[in-house]
Amino acid sequence: MLNGGLYVLFIIVAALAGAIAGYVLKQIFTAKKIKASESLAARIVEESKKEAETIKKEAIIQAKENLLKMKADFDRETKEVKGELEGLERRIRTKEENLDKRVDSLSQKENNIEGREKNLSQKEHALEEKHKRLDTLVAEQKDKLEKIAGITQDEAKNILIASMEADARRDAAALVRKAEEEAKLTADRKAREVIAYAIQRYAGDYVAEHTVSVVNLPSEEMKGRIIGREGRNIRAIEAATGIDLIVDDTPEAVVLSSFDPVRREIARISLERLIQDGRIHPGRIEDIVKKVEKEVEQIIRETGEKASFDCGVHDIHPEIINMLGALKYRTSYSQNVLQHSIDVAYLTGLMAAELKMNIKEAKRAGLLHDIGKAVDHKIEGTHAAIGADFAKRFGENPRIVQAIATHHDDGRNNTLLGVLVQAADTLSAARPGARREMLETYVQRLEELEKIAHSFTGVDKCFAIQAGREIRIMVENEKISDNDAAMLCGDIVKKIETELTYPGQIKVTVIRETRVSNFAK
Repeated sequence: MLNGGLYVLFIIVAALAGAIAGYVLKQIFTAKKIKASESLAARIVEESKKEAETIKKEAIIQAKENLLKMKADFDRETKEVKGELEGLERRIRTKEENLDKRVDSLSQKENNIEGREKNLSQKEHALEEKHKRLDTLVAEQKDKLEKIAGITQDEAKNILIASMEADARRDAAALVRKAEEEAKLTADRKAREVIAYAIQRYAGDYVAEHTVSVVNLPSEEMKGRIIGREGRNIRAIEAATGIDLIVDDTPEAVVLSSFDPVRREIARISLERLIQDGRIHPGRIEDIVKKVEKEVEQIIRETGEKASFDCGVHDIHPEIINMLGALKYRTSYSQNVLQHSIDVAYLTGLMAAELKMNIKEAKRAGLLHDIGKAVDHKIEGTHAAIGADFAKRFGENPRIVQAIATHHDDGRNNTLLGVLVQAADTLSAARPGARREMLETYVQRLEELEKIAHSFTGVDKCFAIQAGREIRIMVENEKISDNDAAMLCGDIVKKIETELTYPGQIKVTVIRETRVSNFAK
Protein backbone atom coordinates (compact mmCIF):
# COMPACT_ATOMS: atom_id res chain seq x y z
CA MET A 1 0.00 0.00 0.00
CA LEU A 2 2.76 2.32 0.96
CA ASN A 3 4.66 1.56 -2.17
CA GLY A 4 1.58 2.07 -4.22
CA GLY A 5 1.00 5.44 -2.58
CA LEU A 6 4.58 6.46 -3.14
CA TYR A 7 4.26 5.37 -6.71
CA VAL A 8 1.20 7.50 -7.18
CA LEU A 9 2.84 10.36 -5.40
CA PHE A 10 5.87 9.95 -7.60
CA ILE A 11 3.71 9.94 -10.63
CA ILE A 12 1.94 13.08 -9.48
CA VAL A 13 5.23 14.78 -8.67
CA ALA A 14 6.64 13.73 -12.02
CA ALA A 15 3.56 15.04 -13.77
CA LEU A 16 3.79 18.32 -11.90
CA ALA A 17 7.50 18.53 -12.69
CA GLY A 18 6.79 17.82 -16.35
CA ALA A 19 4.03 20.41 -16.41
CA ILE A 20 6.27 22.95 -14.73
CA ALA A 21 9.13 22.12 -17.13
CA GLY A 22 6.78 22.35 -20.07
CA TYR A 23 5.45 25.68 -18.87
CA VAL A 24 9.00 26.96 -18.32
CA LEU A 25 10.07 25.75 -21.77
CA LYS A 26 6.96 27.31 -23.30
CA GLN A 27 7.73 30.59 -21.60
CA ILE A 28 11.32 30.43 -22.84
CA PHE A 29 10.17 29.67 -26.41
CA THR A 30 7.55 32.37 -26.18
CA ALA A 31 10.13 34.90 -24.99
CA LYS A 32 12.43 33.93 -27.87
CA LYS A 33 9.58 34.29 -30.38
CA ILE A 34 8.65 37.66 -28.90
CA LYS A 35 12.24 38.78 -29.06
CA ALA A 36 12.55 37.55 -32.65
CA SER A 37 9.26 39.25 -33.54
CA GLU A 38 10.40 42.46 -31.93
CA SER A 39 13.68 42.27 -33.86
CA LEU A 40 11.78 41.60 -37.13
CA ALA A 41 9.37 44.41 -36.36
CA ALA A 42 12.26 46.76 -35.64
CA ARG A 43 13.93 45.73 -38.87
CA ILE A 44 10.67 46.18 -40.82
CA VAL A 45 10.14 49.58 -39.23
CA GLU A 46 13.70 50.58 -40.09
CA GLU A 47 13.28 49.44 -43.68
CA SER A 48 9.93 51.22 -43.88
CA LYS A 49 11.54 54.40 -42.62
CA LYS A 50 14.29 54.11 -45.20
CA GLU A 51 11.76 53.39 -47.98
CA ALA A 52 9.59 56.26 -46.81
CA GLU A 53 12.63 58.53 -46.82
CA THR A 54 13.49 57.39 -50.34
CA ILE A 55 9.89 57.97 -51.55
CA LYS A 56 9.92 61.36 -49.87
CA LYS A 57 13.15 62.33 -51.63
CA GLU A 58 11.81 61.12 -55.00
CA ALA A 59 8.55 63.03 -54.45
CA ILE A 60 10.54 66.15 -53.61
CA ILE A 61 12.68 65.74 -56.74
CA GLN A 62 9.56 65.13 -58.92
CA ALA A 63 7.85 68.15 -57.37
CA LYS A 64 10.91 70.28 -58.11
CA GLU A 65 10.98 69.05 -61.72
CA ASN A 66 7.26 69.78 -62.14
CA LEU A 67 7.77 73.17 -60.59
CA LEU A 68 10.63 73.95 -62.99
CA LYS A 69 8.57 72.73 -65.95
CA MET A 70 5.59 74.81 -64.88
CA LYS A 71 7.84 77.79 -64.44
CA ALA A 72 9.32 77.30 -67.92
CA ASP A 73 5.82 76.95 -69.44
CA PHE A 74 4.69 80.02 -67.56
CA ASP A 75 7.74 81.98 -68.76
CA ARG A 76 7.13 80.86 -72.35
CA GLU A 77 3.43 81.75 -72.21
CA THR A 78 4.28 85.03 -70.55
CA LYS A 79 6.80 85.76 -73.30
CA GLU A 80 4.25 84.92 -76.03
CA VAL A 81 1.57 87.04 -74.40
CA LYS A 82 4.09 89.83 -73.98
CA GLY A 83 5.03 89.55 -77.68
CA GLU A 84 1.37 89.64 -78.71
CA LEU A 85 0.77 92.63 -76.48
CA GLU A 86 3.78 94.39 -77.96
CA GLY A 87 2.50 93.62 -81.49
CA LEU A 88 -0.94 94.94 -80.57
CA GLU A 89 0.67 98.00 -79.07
CA ARG A 90 2.67 98.60 -82.26
CA ARG A 91 -0.43 98.17 -84.42
CA ILE A 92 -2.44 100.47 -82.18
CA ARG A 93 0.39 103.01 -82.30
CA THR A 94 0.50 102.75 -86.10
CA LYS A 95 -3.28 103.16 -86.31
CA GLU A 96 -3.10 106.18 -84.05
CA GLU A 97 -0.43 107.70 -86.28
CA ASN A 98 -2.54 106.97 -89.37
CA LEU A 99 -5.59 108.46 -87.69
CA ASP A 100 -3.60 111.55 -86.79
CA LYS A 101 -2.45 111.85 -90.40
CA ARG A 102 -6.00 111.40 -91.64
CA VAL A 103 -7.28 114.00 -89.21
CA ASP A 104 -4.60 116.41 -90.40
CA SER A 105 -5.43 115.63 -94.01
CA LEU A 106 -9.15 116.13 -93.39
CA SER A 107 -8.54 119.41 -91.64
CA GLN A 108 -6.42 120.57 -94.58
CA LYS A 109 -9.13 119.47 -97.02
CA GLU A 110 -11.76 121.32 -94.97
CA ASN A 111 -9.64 124.46 -95.08
CA ASN A 112 -9.17 124.04 -98.84
CA ILE A 113 -12.90 123.49 -99.33
CA GLU A 114 -13.72 126.57 -97.31
CA GLY A 115 -11.26 128.57 -99.41
CA ARG A 116 -12.74 127.18 -102.63
CA GLU A 117 -16.26 127.98 -101.48
CA LYS A 118 -15.22 131.56 -100.82
CA ASN A 119 -13.57 131.78 -104.24
CA LEU A 120 -16.65 130.26 -105.90
CA SER A 121 -18.96 132.71 -104.20
CA GLN A 122 -16.77 135.58 -105.33
CA LYS A 123 -16.69 134.22 -108.87
CA GLU A 124 -20.47 133.78 -108.87
CA HIS A 125 -20.94 137.44 -107.94
CA ALA A 126 -18.47 138.44 -110.62
CA LEU A 127 -20.25 136.27 -113.22
CA GLU A 128 -23.62 137.76 -112.32
CA GLU A 129 -22.24 141.24 -112.84
CA LYS A 130 -20.67 140.17 -116.16
CA HIS A 131 -23.95 138.62 -117.31
CA LYS A 132 -25.78 141.85 -116.54
CA ARG A 133 -23.21 143.85 -118.51
CA LEU A 134 -23.33 141.36 -121.38
CA ASP A 135 -27.13 141.49 -121.52
CA THR A 136 -26.93 145.26 -121.72
CA LEU A 137 -24.26 145.08 -124.46
CA VAL A 138 -26.25 142.48 -126.41
CA ALA A 139 -29.35 144.68 -126.33
CA GLU A 140 -27.33 147.65 -127.52
CA GLN A 141 -25.71 145.57 -130.29
CA LYS A 142 -29.11 144.27 -131.42
CA ASP A 143 -30.39 147.82 -131.74
CA LYS A 144 -27.29 148.84 -133.70
CA LEU A 145 -27.50 145.78 -135.99
CA GLU A 146 -31.17 146.42 -136.70
CA LYS A 147 -30.38 150.01 -137.63
CA ILE A 148 -27.41 149.00 -139.83
CA ALA A 149 -29.17 146.05 -141.53
CA GLY A 150 -32.43 147.88 -141.98
CA ILE A 151 -34.44 144.83 -140.78
CA THR A 152 -35.80 143.86 -137.41
CA GLN A 153 -34.85 140.86 -135.35
CA ASP A 154 -38.05 138.99 -136.28
CA GLU A 155 -37.40 139.52 -139.98
CA ALA A 156 -33.84 138.18 -139.60
CA LYS A 157 -35.23 135.12 -137.77
CA ASN A 158 -37.69 134.49 -140.60
CA ILE A 159 -34.90 134.66 -143.19
CA LEU A 160 -32.75 132.23 -141.14
CA ILE A 161 -35.69 129.86 -140.65
CA ALA A 162 -36.39 129.82 -144.37
CA SER A 163 -32.72 128.99 -145.06
CA MET A 164 -32.76 126.20 -142.47
CA GLU A 165 -35.97 124.77 -143.91
CA ALA A 166 -34.31 124.54 -147.31
CA ASP A 167 -31.32 122.73 -145.79
CA ALA A 168 -33.68 120.40 -143.92
CA ARG A 169 -35.54 119.56 -147.13
CA ARG A 170 -32.27 118.73 -148.87
CA ASP A 171 -31.18 116.56 -145.94
CA ALA A 172 -34.57 114.81 -145.91
CA ALA A 173 -34.34 114.11 -149.62
CA ALA A 174 -30.88 112.68 -149.15
CA LEU A 175 -32.12 110.45 -146.31
CA VAL A 176 -35.02 109.18 -148.41
CA ARG A 177 -32.68 108.37 -151.28
CA LYS A 178 -30.30 106.64 -148.87
CA ALA A 179 -33.16 104.56 -147.41
CA GLU A 180 -34.24 103.48 -150.89
CA GLU A 181 -30.70 102.43 -151.78
CA GLU A 182 -30.41 100.49 -148.51
CA ALA A 183 -33.69 98.72 -149.24
CA LYS A 184 -32.37 97.65 -152.65
CA LEU A 185 -29.17 96.37 -151.10
CA THR A 186 -30.84 94.49 -148.21
CA ALA A 187 -30.53 91.10 -149.85
CA ASP A 188 -26.84 91.59 -150.61
CA ARG A 189 -26.17 92.80 -147.09
CA LYS A 190 -27.95 89.84 -145.52
CA ALA A 191 -25.93 87.46 -147.66
CA ARG A 192 -22.73 89.22 -146.67
CA GLU A 193 -23.73 89.01 -143.00
CA VAL A 194 -24.28 85.25 -143.23
CA ILE A 195 -20.89 84.80 -144.88
CA ALA A 196 -19.26 87.14 -142.38
CA TYR A 197 -20.69 85.21 -139.42
CA ALA A 198 -19.47 81.93 -140.88
CA ILE A 199 -16.02 83.40 -141.53
CA GLN A 200 -15.97 84.89 -138.04
CA ARG A 201 -16.62 81.48 -136.47
CA TYR A 202 -13.88 79.73 -138.43
CA ALA A 203 -11.48 82.55 -139.43
CA GLY A 204 -7.79 81.69 -139.15
CA ASP A 205 -6.67 84.60 -136.99
CA TYR A 206 -9.60 84.17 -134.64
CA VAL A 207 -8.99 80.44 -134.37
CA ALA A 208 -5.29 80.96 -133.73
CA GLU A 209 -5.95 83.33 -130.86
CA HIS A 210 -9.11 81.97 -129.26
CA THR A 211 -9.15 78.19 -129.75
CA VAL A 212 -5.76 77.41 -128.20
CA SER A 213 -4.41 77.35 -124.66
CA VAL A 214 -0.73 77.48 -123.74
CA VAL A 215 0.60 75.39 -120.85
CA ASN A 216 3.94 76.47 -119.43
CA LEU A 217 6.48 73.77 -118.57
CA PRO A 218 9.09 73.83 -115.79
CA SER A 219 11.80 72.64 -118.20
CA GLU A 220 12.39 71.37 -121.72
CA GLU A 221 12.85 67.86 -120.32
CA MET A 222 9.13 67.77 -119.51
CA LYS A 223 8.26 67.75 -123.24
CA GLY A 224 9.82 64.32 -123.62
CA ARG A 225 7.90 63.00 -120.62
CA ILE A 226 4.64 64.41 -122.01
CA ILE A 227 5.25 62.73 -125.39
CA GLY A 228 6.18 59.43 -123.74
CA ARG A 229 7.71 56.35 -125.26
CA GLU A 230 6.78 56.25 -128.96
CA GLY A 231 4.22 59.01 -128.29
CA ARG A 232 1.96 56.89 -126.06
CA ASN A 233 1.40 59.66 -123.48
CA ILE A 234 0.46 62.30 -126.01
CA ARG A 235 -1.94 59.87 -127.70
CA ALA A 236 -3.49 59.02 -124.34
CA ILE A 237 -4.01 62.73 -123.54
CA GLU A 238 -5.60 63.44 -126.93
CA ALA A 239 -7.84 60.35 -126.69
CA ALA A 240 -8.99 61.15 -123.14
CA THR A 241 -9.65 64.87 -123.68
CA GLY A 242 -10.52 65.12 -127.40
CA ILE A 243 -8.06 67.95 -128.07
CA ASP A 244 -4.93 68.34 -130.16
CA LEU A 245 -1.69 68.58 -128.17
CA ILE A 246 0.98 70.47 -130.11
CA VAL A 247 4.62 70.16 -129.02
CA ASP A 248 6.80 72.49 -131.09
CA ASP A 249 9.97 74.56 -130.70
CA THR A 250 8.35 77.03 -128.33
CA PRO A 251 10.60 77.05 -125.26
CA GLU A 252 9.11 75.53 -122.09
CA ALA A 253 5.53 75.48 -123.44
CA VAL A 254 3.03 73.22 -125.23
CA VAL A 255 -0.17 74.24 -127.02
CA LEU A 256 -3.66 72.74 -126.60
CA SER A 257 -5.99 73.26 -129.57
CA SER A 258 -9.75 72.61 -129.72
CA PHE A 259 -12.93 74.33 -130.84
CA ASP A 260 -14.65 73.15 -127.65
CA PRO A 261 -13.56 75.55 -124.85
CA VAL A 262 -14.72 73.20 -122.08
CA ARG A 263 -12.67 70.26 -123.36
CA ARG A 264 -9.72 72.60 -123.82
CA GLU A 265 -10.03 73.77 -120.20
CA ILE A 266 -10.26 70.15 -118.97
CA ALA A 267 -7.13 69.29 -120.95
CA ARG A 268 -5.26 72.34 -119.62
CA ILE A 269 -6.03 71.61 -115.97
CA SER A 270 -5.28 67.89 -116.42
CA LEU A 271 -1.92 68.55 -118.07
CA GLU A 272 -0.92 71.05 -115.38
CA ARG A 273 -1.73 68.52 -112.67
CA LEU A 274 0.17 65.77 -114.44
CA ILE A 275 3.20 68.06 -114.73
CA GLN A 276 2.94 68.95 -111.05
CA ASP A 277 2.49 65.32 -110.04
CA GLY A 278 5.33 64.06 -112.25
CA ARG A 279 3.74 60.65 -112.88
CA ILE A 280 2.80 60.77 -116.57
CA HIS A 281 1.58 57.51 -118.06
CA PRO A 282 -1.67 56.43 -119.79
CA GLY A 283 -3.33 55.04 -116.65
CA ARG A 284 -2.57 58.13 -114.60
CA ILE A 285 -3.69 60.38 -117.48
CA GLU A 286 -7.12 58.73 -117.63
CA ASP A 287 -7.59 59.00 -113.84
CA ILE A 288 -6.62 62.69 -113.77
CA VAL A 289 -8.85 63.55 -116.76
CA LYS A 290 -11.87 61.85 -115.14
CA LYS A 291 -11.34 63.76 -111.90
CA VAL A 292 -10.89 67.07 -113.71
CA GLU A 293 -14.01 66.46 -115.81
CA LYS A 294 -16.05 66.13 -112.62
CA GLU A 295 -14.43 69.24 -111.17
CA VAL A 296 -15.08 71.29 -114.33
CA GLU A 297 -18.69 70.08 -114.42
CA GLN A 298 -19.04 71.23 -110.81
CA ILE A 299 -17.43 74.59 -111.67
CA ILE A 300 -19.77 75.03 -114.65
CA ARG A 301 -22.83 74.25 -112.54
CA GLU A 302 -21.74 76.56 -109.70
CA THR A 303 -20.90 79.33 -112.19
CA GLY A 304 -24.34 79.06 -113.79
CA GLU A 305 -26.05 79.08 -110.40
CA LYS A 306 -24.01 82.11 -109.26
CA ALA A 307 -24.82 84.03 -112.46
CA SER A 308 -28.55 83.34 -112.11
CA PHE A 309 -28.45 84.27 -108.40
CA ASP A 310 -26.53 87.51 -109.05
CA CYS A 311 -29.06 88.54 -111.71
CA GLY A 312 -32.04 87.58 -109.57
CA VAL A 313 -33.23 84.95 -112.07
CA HIS A 314 -34.50 81.79 -110.37
CA ASP A 315 -36.19 78.45 -111.18
CA ILE A 316 -34.02 77.76 -114.22
CA HIS A 317 -33.80 74.19 -115.50
CA PRO A 318 -30.53 72.47 -114.46
CA GLU A 319 -29.59 71.80 -118.11
CA ILE A 320 -29.90 75.51 -118.93
CA ILE A 321 -27.90 76.30 -115.76
CA ASN A 322 -25.10 74.07 -117.13
CA MET A 323 -25.28 75.78 -120.54
CA LEU A 324 -25.12 79.16 -118.82
CA GLY A 325 -22.07 78.12 -116.79
CA ALA A 326 -20.34 76.76 -119.92
CA LEU A 327 -20.42 80.31 -121.36
CA LYS A 328 -17.63 81.12 -118.88
CA TYR A 329 -15.22 79.41 -121.30
CA ARG A 330 -16.74 80.96 -124.46
CA THR A 331 -15.65 84.26 -126.00
CA SER A 332 -17.00 86.37 -128.86
CA TYR A 333 -14.61 88.93 -130.36
CA SER A 334 -12.52 88.42 -127.17
CA GLN A 335 -15.54 89.36 -125.00
CA ASN A 336 -16.49 86.75 -122.38
CA VAL A 337 -20.00 85.57 -123.27
CA LEU A 338 -21.09 84.88 -119.68
CA GLN A 339 -20.12 88.37 -118.53
CA HIS A 340 -21.76 89.76 -121.66
CA SER A 341 -24.99 87.87 -120.80
CA ILE A 342 -24.94 89.24 -117.24
CA ASP A 343 -24.46 92.78 -118.59
CA VAL A 344 -27.35 92.30 -121.00
CA ALA A 345 -29.55 91.03 -118.13
CA TYR A 346 -28.84 94.14 -116.05
CA LEU A 347 -29.32 96.52 -119.00
CA THR A 348 -32.58 94.84 -120.03
CA GLY A 349 -33.85 95.06 -116.46
CA LEU A 350 -33.00 98.77 -116.26
CA MET A 351 -34.78 99.57 -119.52
CA ALA A 352 -37.79 97.43 -118.50
CA ALA A 353 -38.02 99.36 -115.22
CA GLU A 354 -38.11 102.65 -117.13
CA LEU A 355 -40.89 101.30 -119.40
CA LYS A 356 -42.89 99.83 -116.46
CA MET A 357 -42.46 96.28 -117.82
CA ASN A 358 -41.86 93.00 -115.98
CA ILE A 359 -38.28 93.41 -114.71
CA LYS A 360 -37.73 89.75 -113.72
CA GLU A 361 -38.91 88.54 -117.13
CA ALA A 362 -36.66 91.08 -118.87
CA LYS A 363 -33.62 90.01 -116.83
CA ARG A 364 -34.38 86.36 -117.55
CA ALA A 365 -34.53 86.98 -121.31
CA GLY A 366 -31.32 89.02 -121.21
CA LEU A 367 -29.42 86.41 -119.20
CA LEU A 368 -30.47 83.49 -121.44
CA HIS A 369 -30.27 85.24 -124.84
CA ASP A 370 -26.87 83.75 -125.77
CA ILE A 371 -27.12 80.23 -124.26
CA GLY A 372 -27.01 78.85 -127.81
CA LYS A 373 -23.33 79.84 -127.97
CA ALA A 374 -22.57 77.12 -125.42
CA VAL A 375 -23.30 74.43 -128.04
CA ASP A 376 -23.28 76.25 -131.42
CA HIS A 377 -19.97 74.55 -132.30
CA LYS A 378 -21.71 71.17 -131.98
CA ILE A 379 -25.14 71.88 -133.52
CA GLU A 380 -25.93 73.36 -136.92
CA GLY A 381 -27.73 76.69 -136.97
CA THR A 382 -27.45 80.18 -135.52
CA HIS A 383 -26.89 80.54 -131.81
CA ALA A 384 -30.20 82.46 -131.48
CA ALA A 385 -32.22 79.60 -133.00
CA ILE A 386 -30.29 76.97 -131.02
CA GLY A 387 -30.78 78.88 -127.75
CA ALA A 388 -34.52 79.36 -128.41
CA ASP A 389 -34.90 75.66 -129.16
CA PHE A 390 -33.21 74.65 -125.88
CA ALA A 391 -35.20 77.23 -123.90
CA LYS A 392 -38.47 75.89 -125.36
CA ARG A 393 -37.39 72.30 -124.73
CA PHE A 394 -36.74 72.96 -121.04
CA GLY A 395 -40.00 74.78 -120.33
CA GLU A 396 -39.16 78.47 -120.63
CA ASN A 397 -41.97 80.99 -121.16
CA PRO A 398 -42.90 81.50 -124.86
CA ARG A 399 -42.12 85.23 -124.52
CA ILE A 400 -38.59 84.37 -123.34
CA VAL A 401 -38.18 81.90 -126.23
CA GLN A 402 -39.37 84.56 -128.72
CA ALA A 403 -36.91 87.16 -127.32
CA ILE A 404 -33.99 84.70 -127.56
CA ALA A 405 -34.89 83.70 -131.12
CA THR A 406 -35.24 87.28 -132.43
CA HIS A 407 -32.48 89.14 -130.60
CA HIS A 408 -30.53 89.44 -133.89
CA ASP A 409 -33.51 90.17 -136.18
CA ASP A 410 -34.24 93.56 -137.74
CA GLY A 411 -37.09 94.14 -135.25
CA ARG A 412 -40.02 94.27 -137.67
CA ASN A 413 -41.54 91.04 -136.37
CA ASN A 414 -40.09 91.37 -132.89
CA THR A 415 -41.84 91.83 -129.54
CA LEU A 416 -41.16 94.67 -127.12
CA LEU A 417 -39.19 92.31 -124.85
CA GLY A 418 -37.15 91.10 -127.85
CA VAL A 419 -36.39 94.70 -128.84
CA LEU A 420 -35.12 95.42 -125.31
CA VAL A 421 -32.88 92.35 -125.39
CA GLN A 422 -31.57 93.35 -128.82
CA ALA A 423 -30.84 96.92 -127.65
CA ALA A 424 -29.09 95.70 -124.47
CA ASP A 425 -27.09 93.17 -126.51
CA THR A 426 -25.89 95.96 -128.80
CA LEU A 427 -25.05 98.26 -125.88
CA SER A 428 -22.99 95.60 -124.11
CA ALA A 429 -21.08 94.63 -127.25
CA ALA A 430 -20.55 98.11 -128.71
CA ARG A 431 -19.17 99.95 -125.70
CA PRO A 432 -15.51 101.04 -126.07
CA GLY A 433 -13.07 98.23 -125.32
CA ALA A 434 -15.68 95.47 -125.09
CA ARG A 435 -14.74 93.75 -128.31
CA ARG A 436 -11.60 93.38 -130.37
CA GLU A 437 -10.78 95.55 -133.33
CA MET A 438 -7.70 95.43 -135.51
CA LEU A 439 -5.10 97.84 -134.16
CA GLU A 440 -4.23 99.20 -137.61
CA THR A 441 -7.88 99.95 -138.42
CA TYR A 442 -8.39 101.57 -135.05
CA VAL A 443 -5.34 103.84 -135.32
CA GLN A 444 -6.16 104.73 -138.91
CA ARG A 445 -9.69 105.79 -137.97
CA LEU A 446 -8.37 108.00 -135.16
CA GLU A 447 -5.87 109.65 -137.51
CA GLU A 448 -8.49 110.28 -140.20
CA LEU A 449 -10.87 111.68 -137.59
CA GLU A 450 -8.29 114.21 -136.36
CA LYS A 451 -7.27 114.98 -139.95
CA ILE A 452 -10.86 115.91 -140.87
CA ALA A 453 -11.08 118.24 -137.86
CA HIS A 454 -7.76 119.93 -138.72
CA SER A 455 -8.93 120.55 -142.29
CA PHE A 456 -11.25 123.38 -141.13
CA THR A 457 -10.04 126.96 -140.64
CA GLY A 458 -9.81 128.18 -137.06
CA VAL A 459 -9.16 124.77 -135.47
CA ASP A 460 -6.32 124.96 -132.96
CA LYS A 461 -6.19 121.47 -131.46
CA CYS A 462 -8.28 118.31 -131.66
CA PHE A 463 -8.25 115.05 -129.70
CA ALA A 464 -9.96 111.78 -130.59
CA ILE A 465 -11.02 110.10 -127.32
CA GLN A 466 -13.27 107.29 -126.08
CA ALA A 467 -11.77 104.81 -128.56
CA GLY A 468 -12.67 107.08 -131.48
CA ARG A 469 -16.29 107.54 -130.42
CA GLU A 470 -15.81 111.20 -129.50
CA ILE A 471 -13.65 114.03 -130.81
CA ARG A 472 -13.03 117.28 -128.94
CA ILE A 473 -11.98 120.32 -130.96
CA MET A 474 -10.40 123.48 -129.55
CA VAL A 475 -10.85 126.53 -131.83
CA GLU A 476 -8.98 129.84 -131.95
CA ASN A 477 -10.94 132.46 -130.04
CA GLU A 478 -9.96 135.33 -132.35
CA LYS A 479 -11.04 133.59 -135.57
CA ILE A 480 -14.15 131.65 -134.47
CA SER A 481 -17.17 133.18 -132.70
CA ASP A 482 -19.80 131.31 -130.74
CA ASN A 483 -22.11 131.15 -133.76
CA ASP A 484 -19.21 130.08 -135.96
CA ALA A 485 -18.43 127.29 -133.46
CA ALA A 486 -21.98 125.93 -133.79
CA MET A 487 -21.75 126.01 -137.60
CA LEU A 488 -18.28 124.45 -137.49
CA CYS A 489 -19.60 121.55 -135.39
CA GLY A 490 -22.31 120.82 -137.97
CA ASP A 491 -19.85 121.02 -140.89
CA ILE A 492 -17.43 118.60 -139.19
CA VAL A 493 -20.28 116.15 -138.48
CA LYS A 494 -21.33 116.19 -142.15
CA LYS A 495 -17.78 115.66 -143.38
CA ILE A 496 -17.23 112.75 -140.96
CA GLU A 497 -20.47 111.12 -142.14
CA THR A 498 -19.39 111.57 -145.76
CA GLU A 499 -15.77 110.44 -145.61
CA LEU A 500 -15.51 107.91 -142.75
CA THR A 501 -16.90 104.43 -142.14
CA TYR A 502 -17.32 103.60 -138.45
CA PRO A 503 -19.54 101.58 -136.08
CA GLY A 504 -22.17 103.33 -133.97
CA GLN A 505 -21.87 107.10 -133.73
CA ILE A 506 -19.20 109.73 -133.09
CA LYS A 507 -19.79 112.68 -130.78
CA VAL A 508 -18.28 115.99 -131.96
CA THR A 509 -17.62 118.67 -129.31
CA VAL A 510 -16.34 122.12 -130.30
CA ILE A 511 -14.82 124.11 -127.42
CA ARG A 512 -14.34 127.87 -127.58
CA GLU A 513 -13.11 129.71 -124.52
CA THR A 514 -12.20 133.31 -123.76
CA ARG A 515 -9.16 134.01 -121.61
CA VAL A 516 -8.40 137.46 -120.23
CA SER A 517 -5.07 138.06 -118.49
CA ASN A 518 -3.29 141.12 -117.09
CA PHE A 519 -0.44 141.92 -114.75
CA ALA A 520 -0.65 143.40 -111.25
CA LYS A 521 2.20 145.88 -110.75
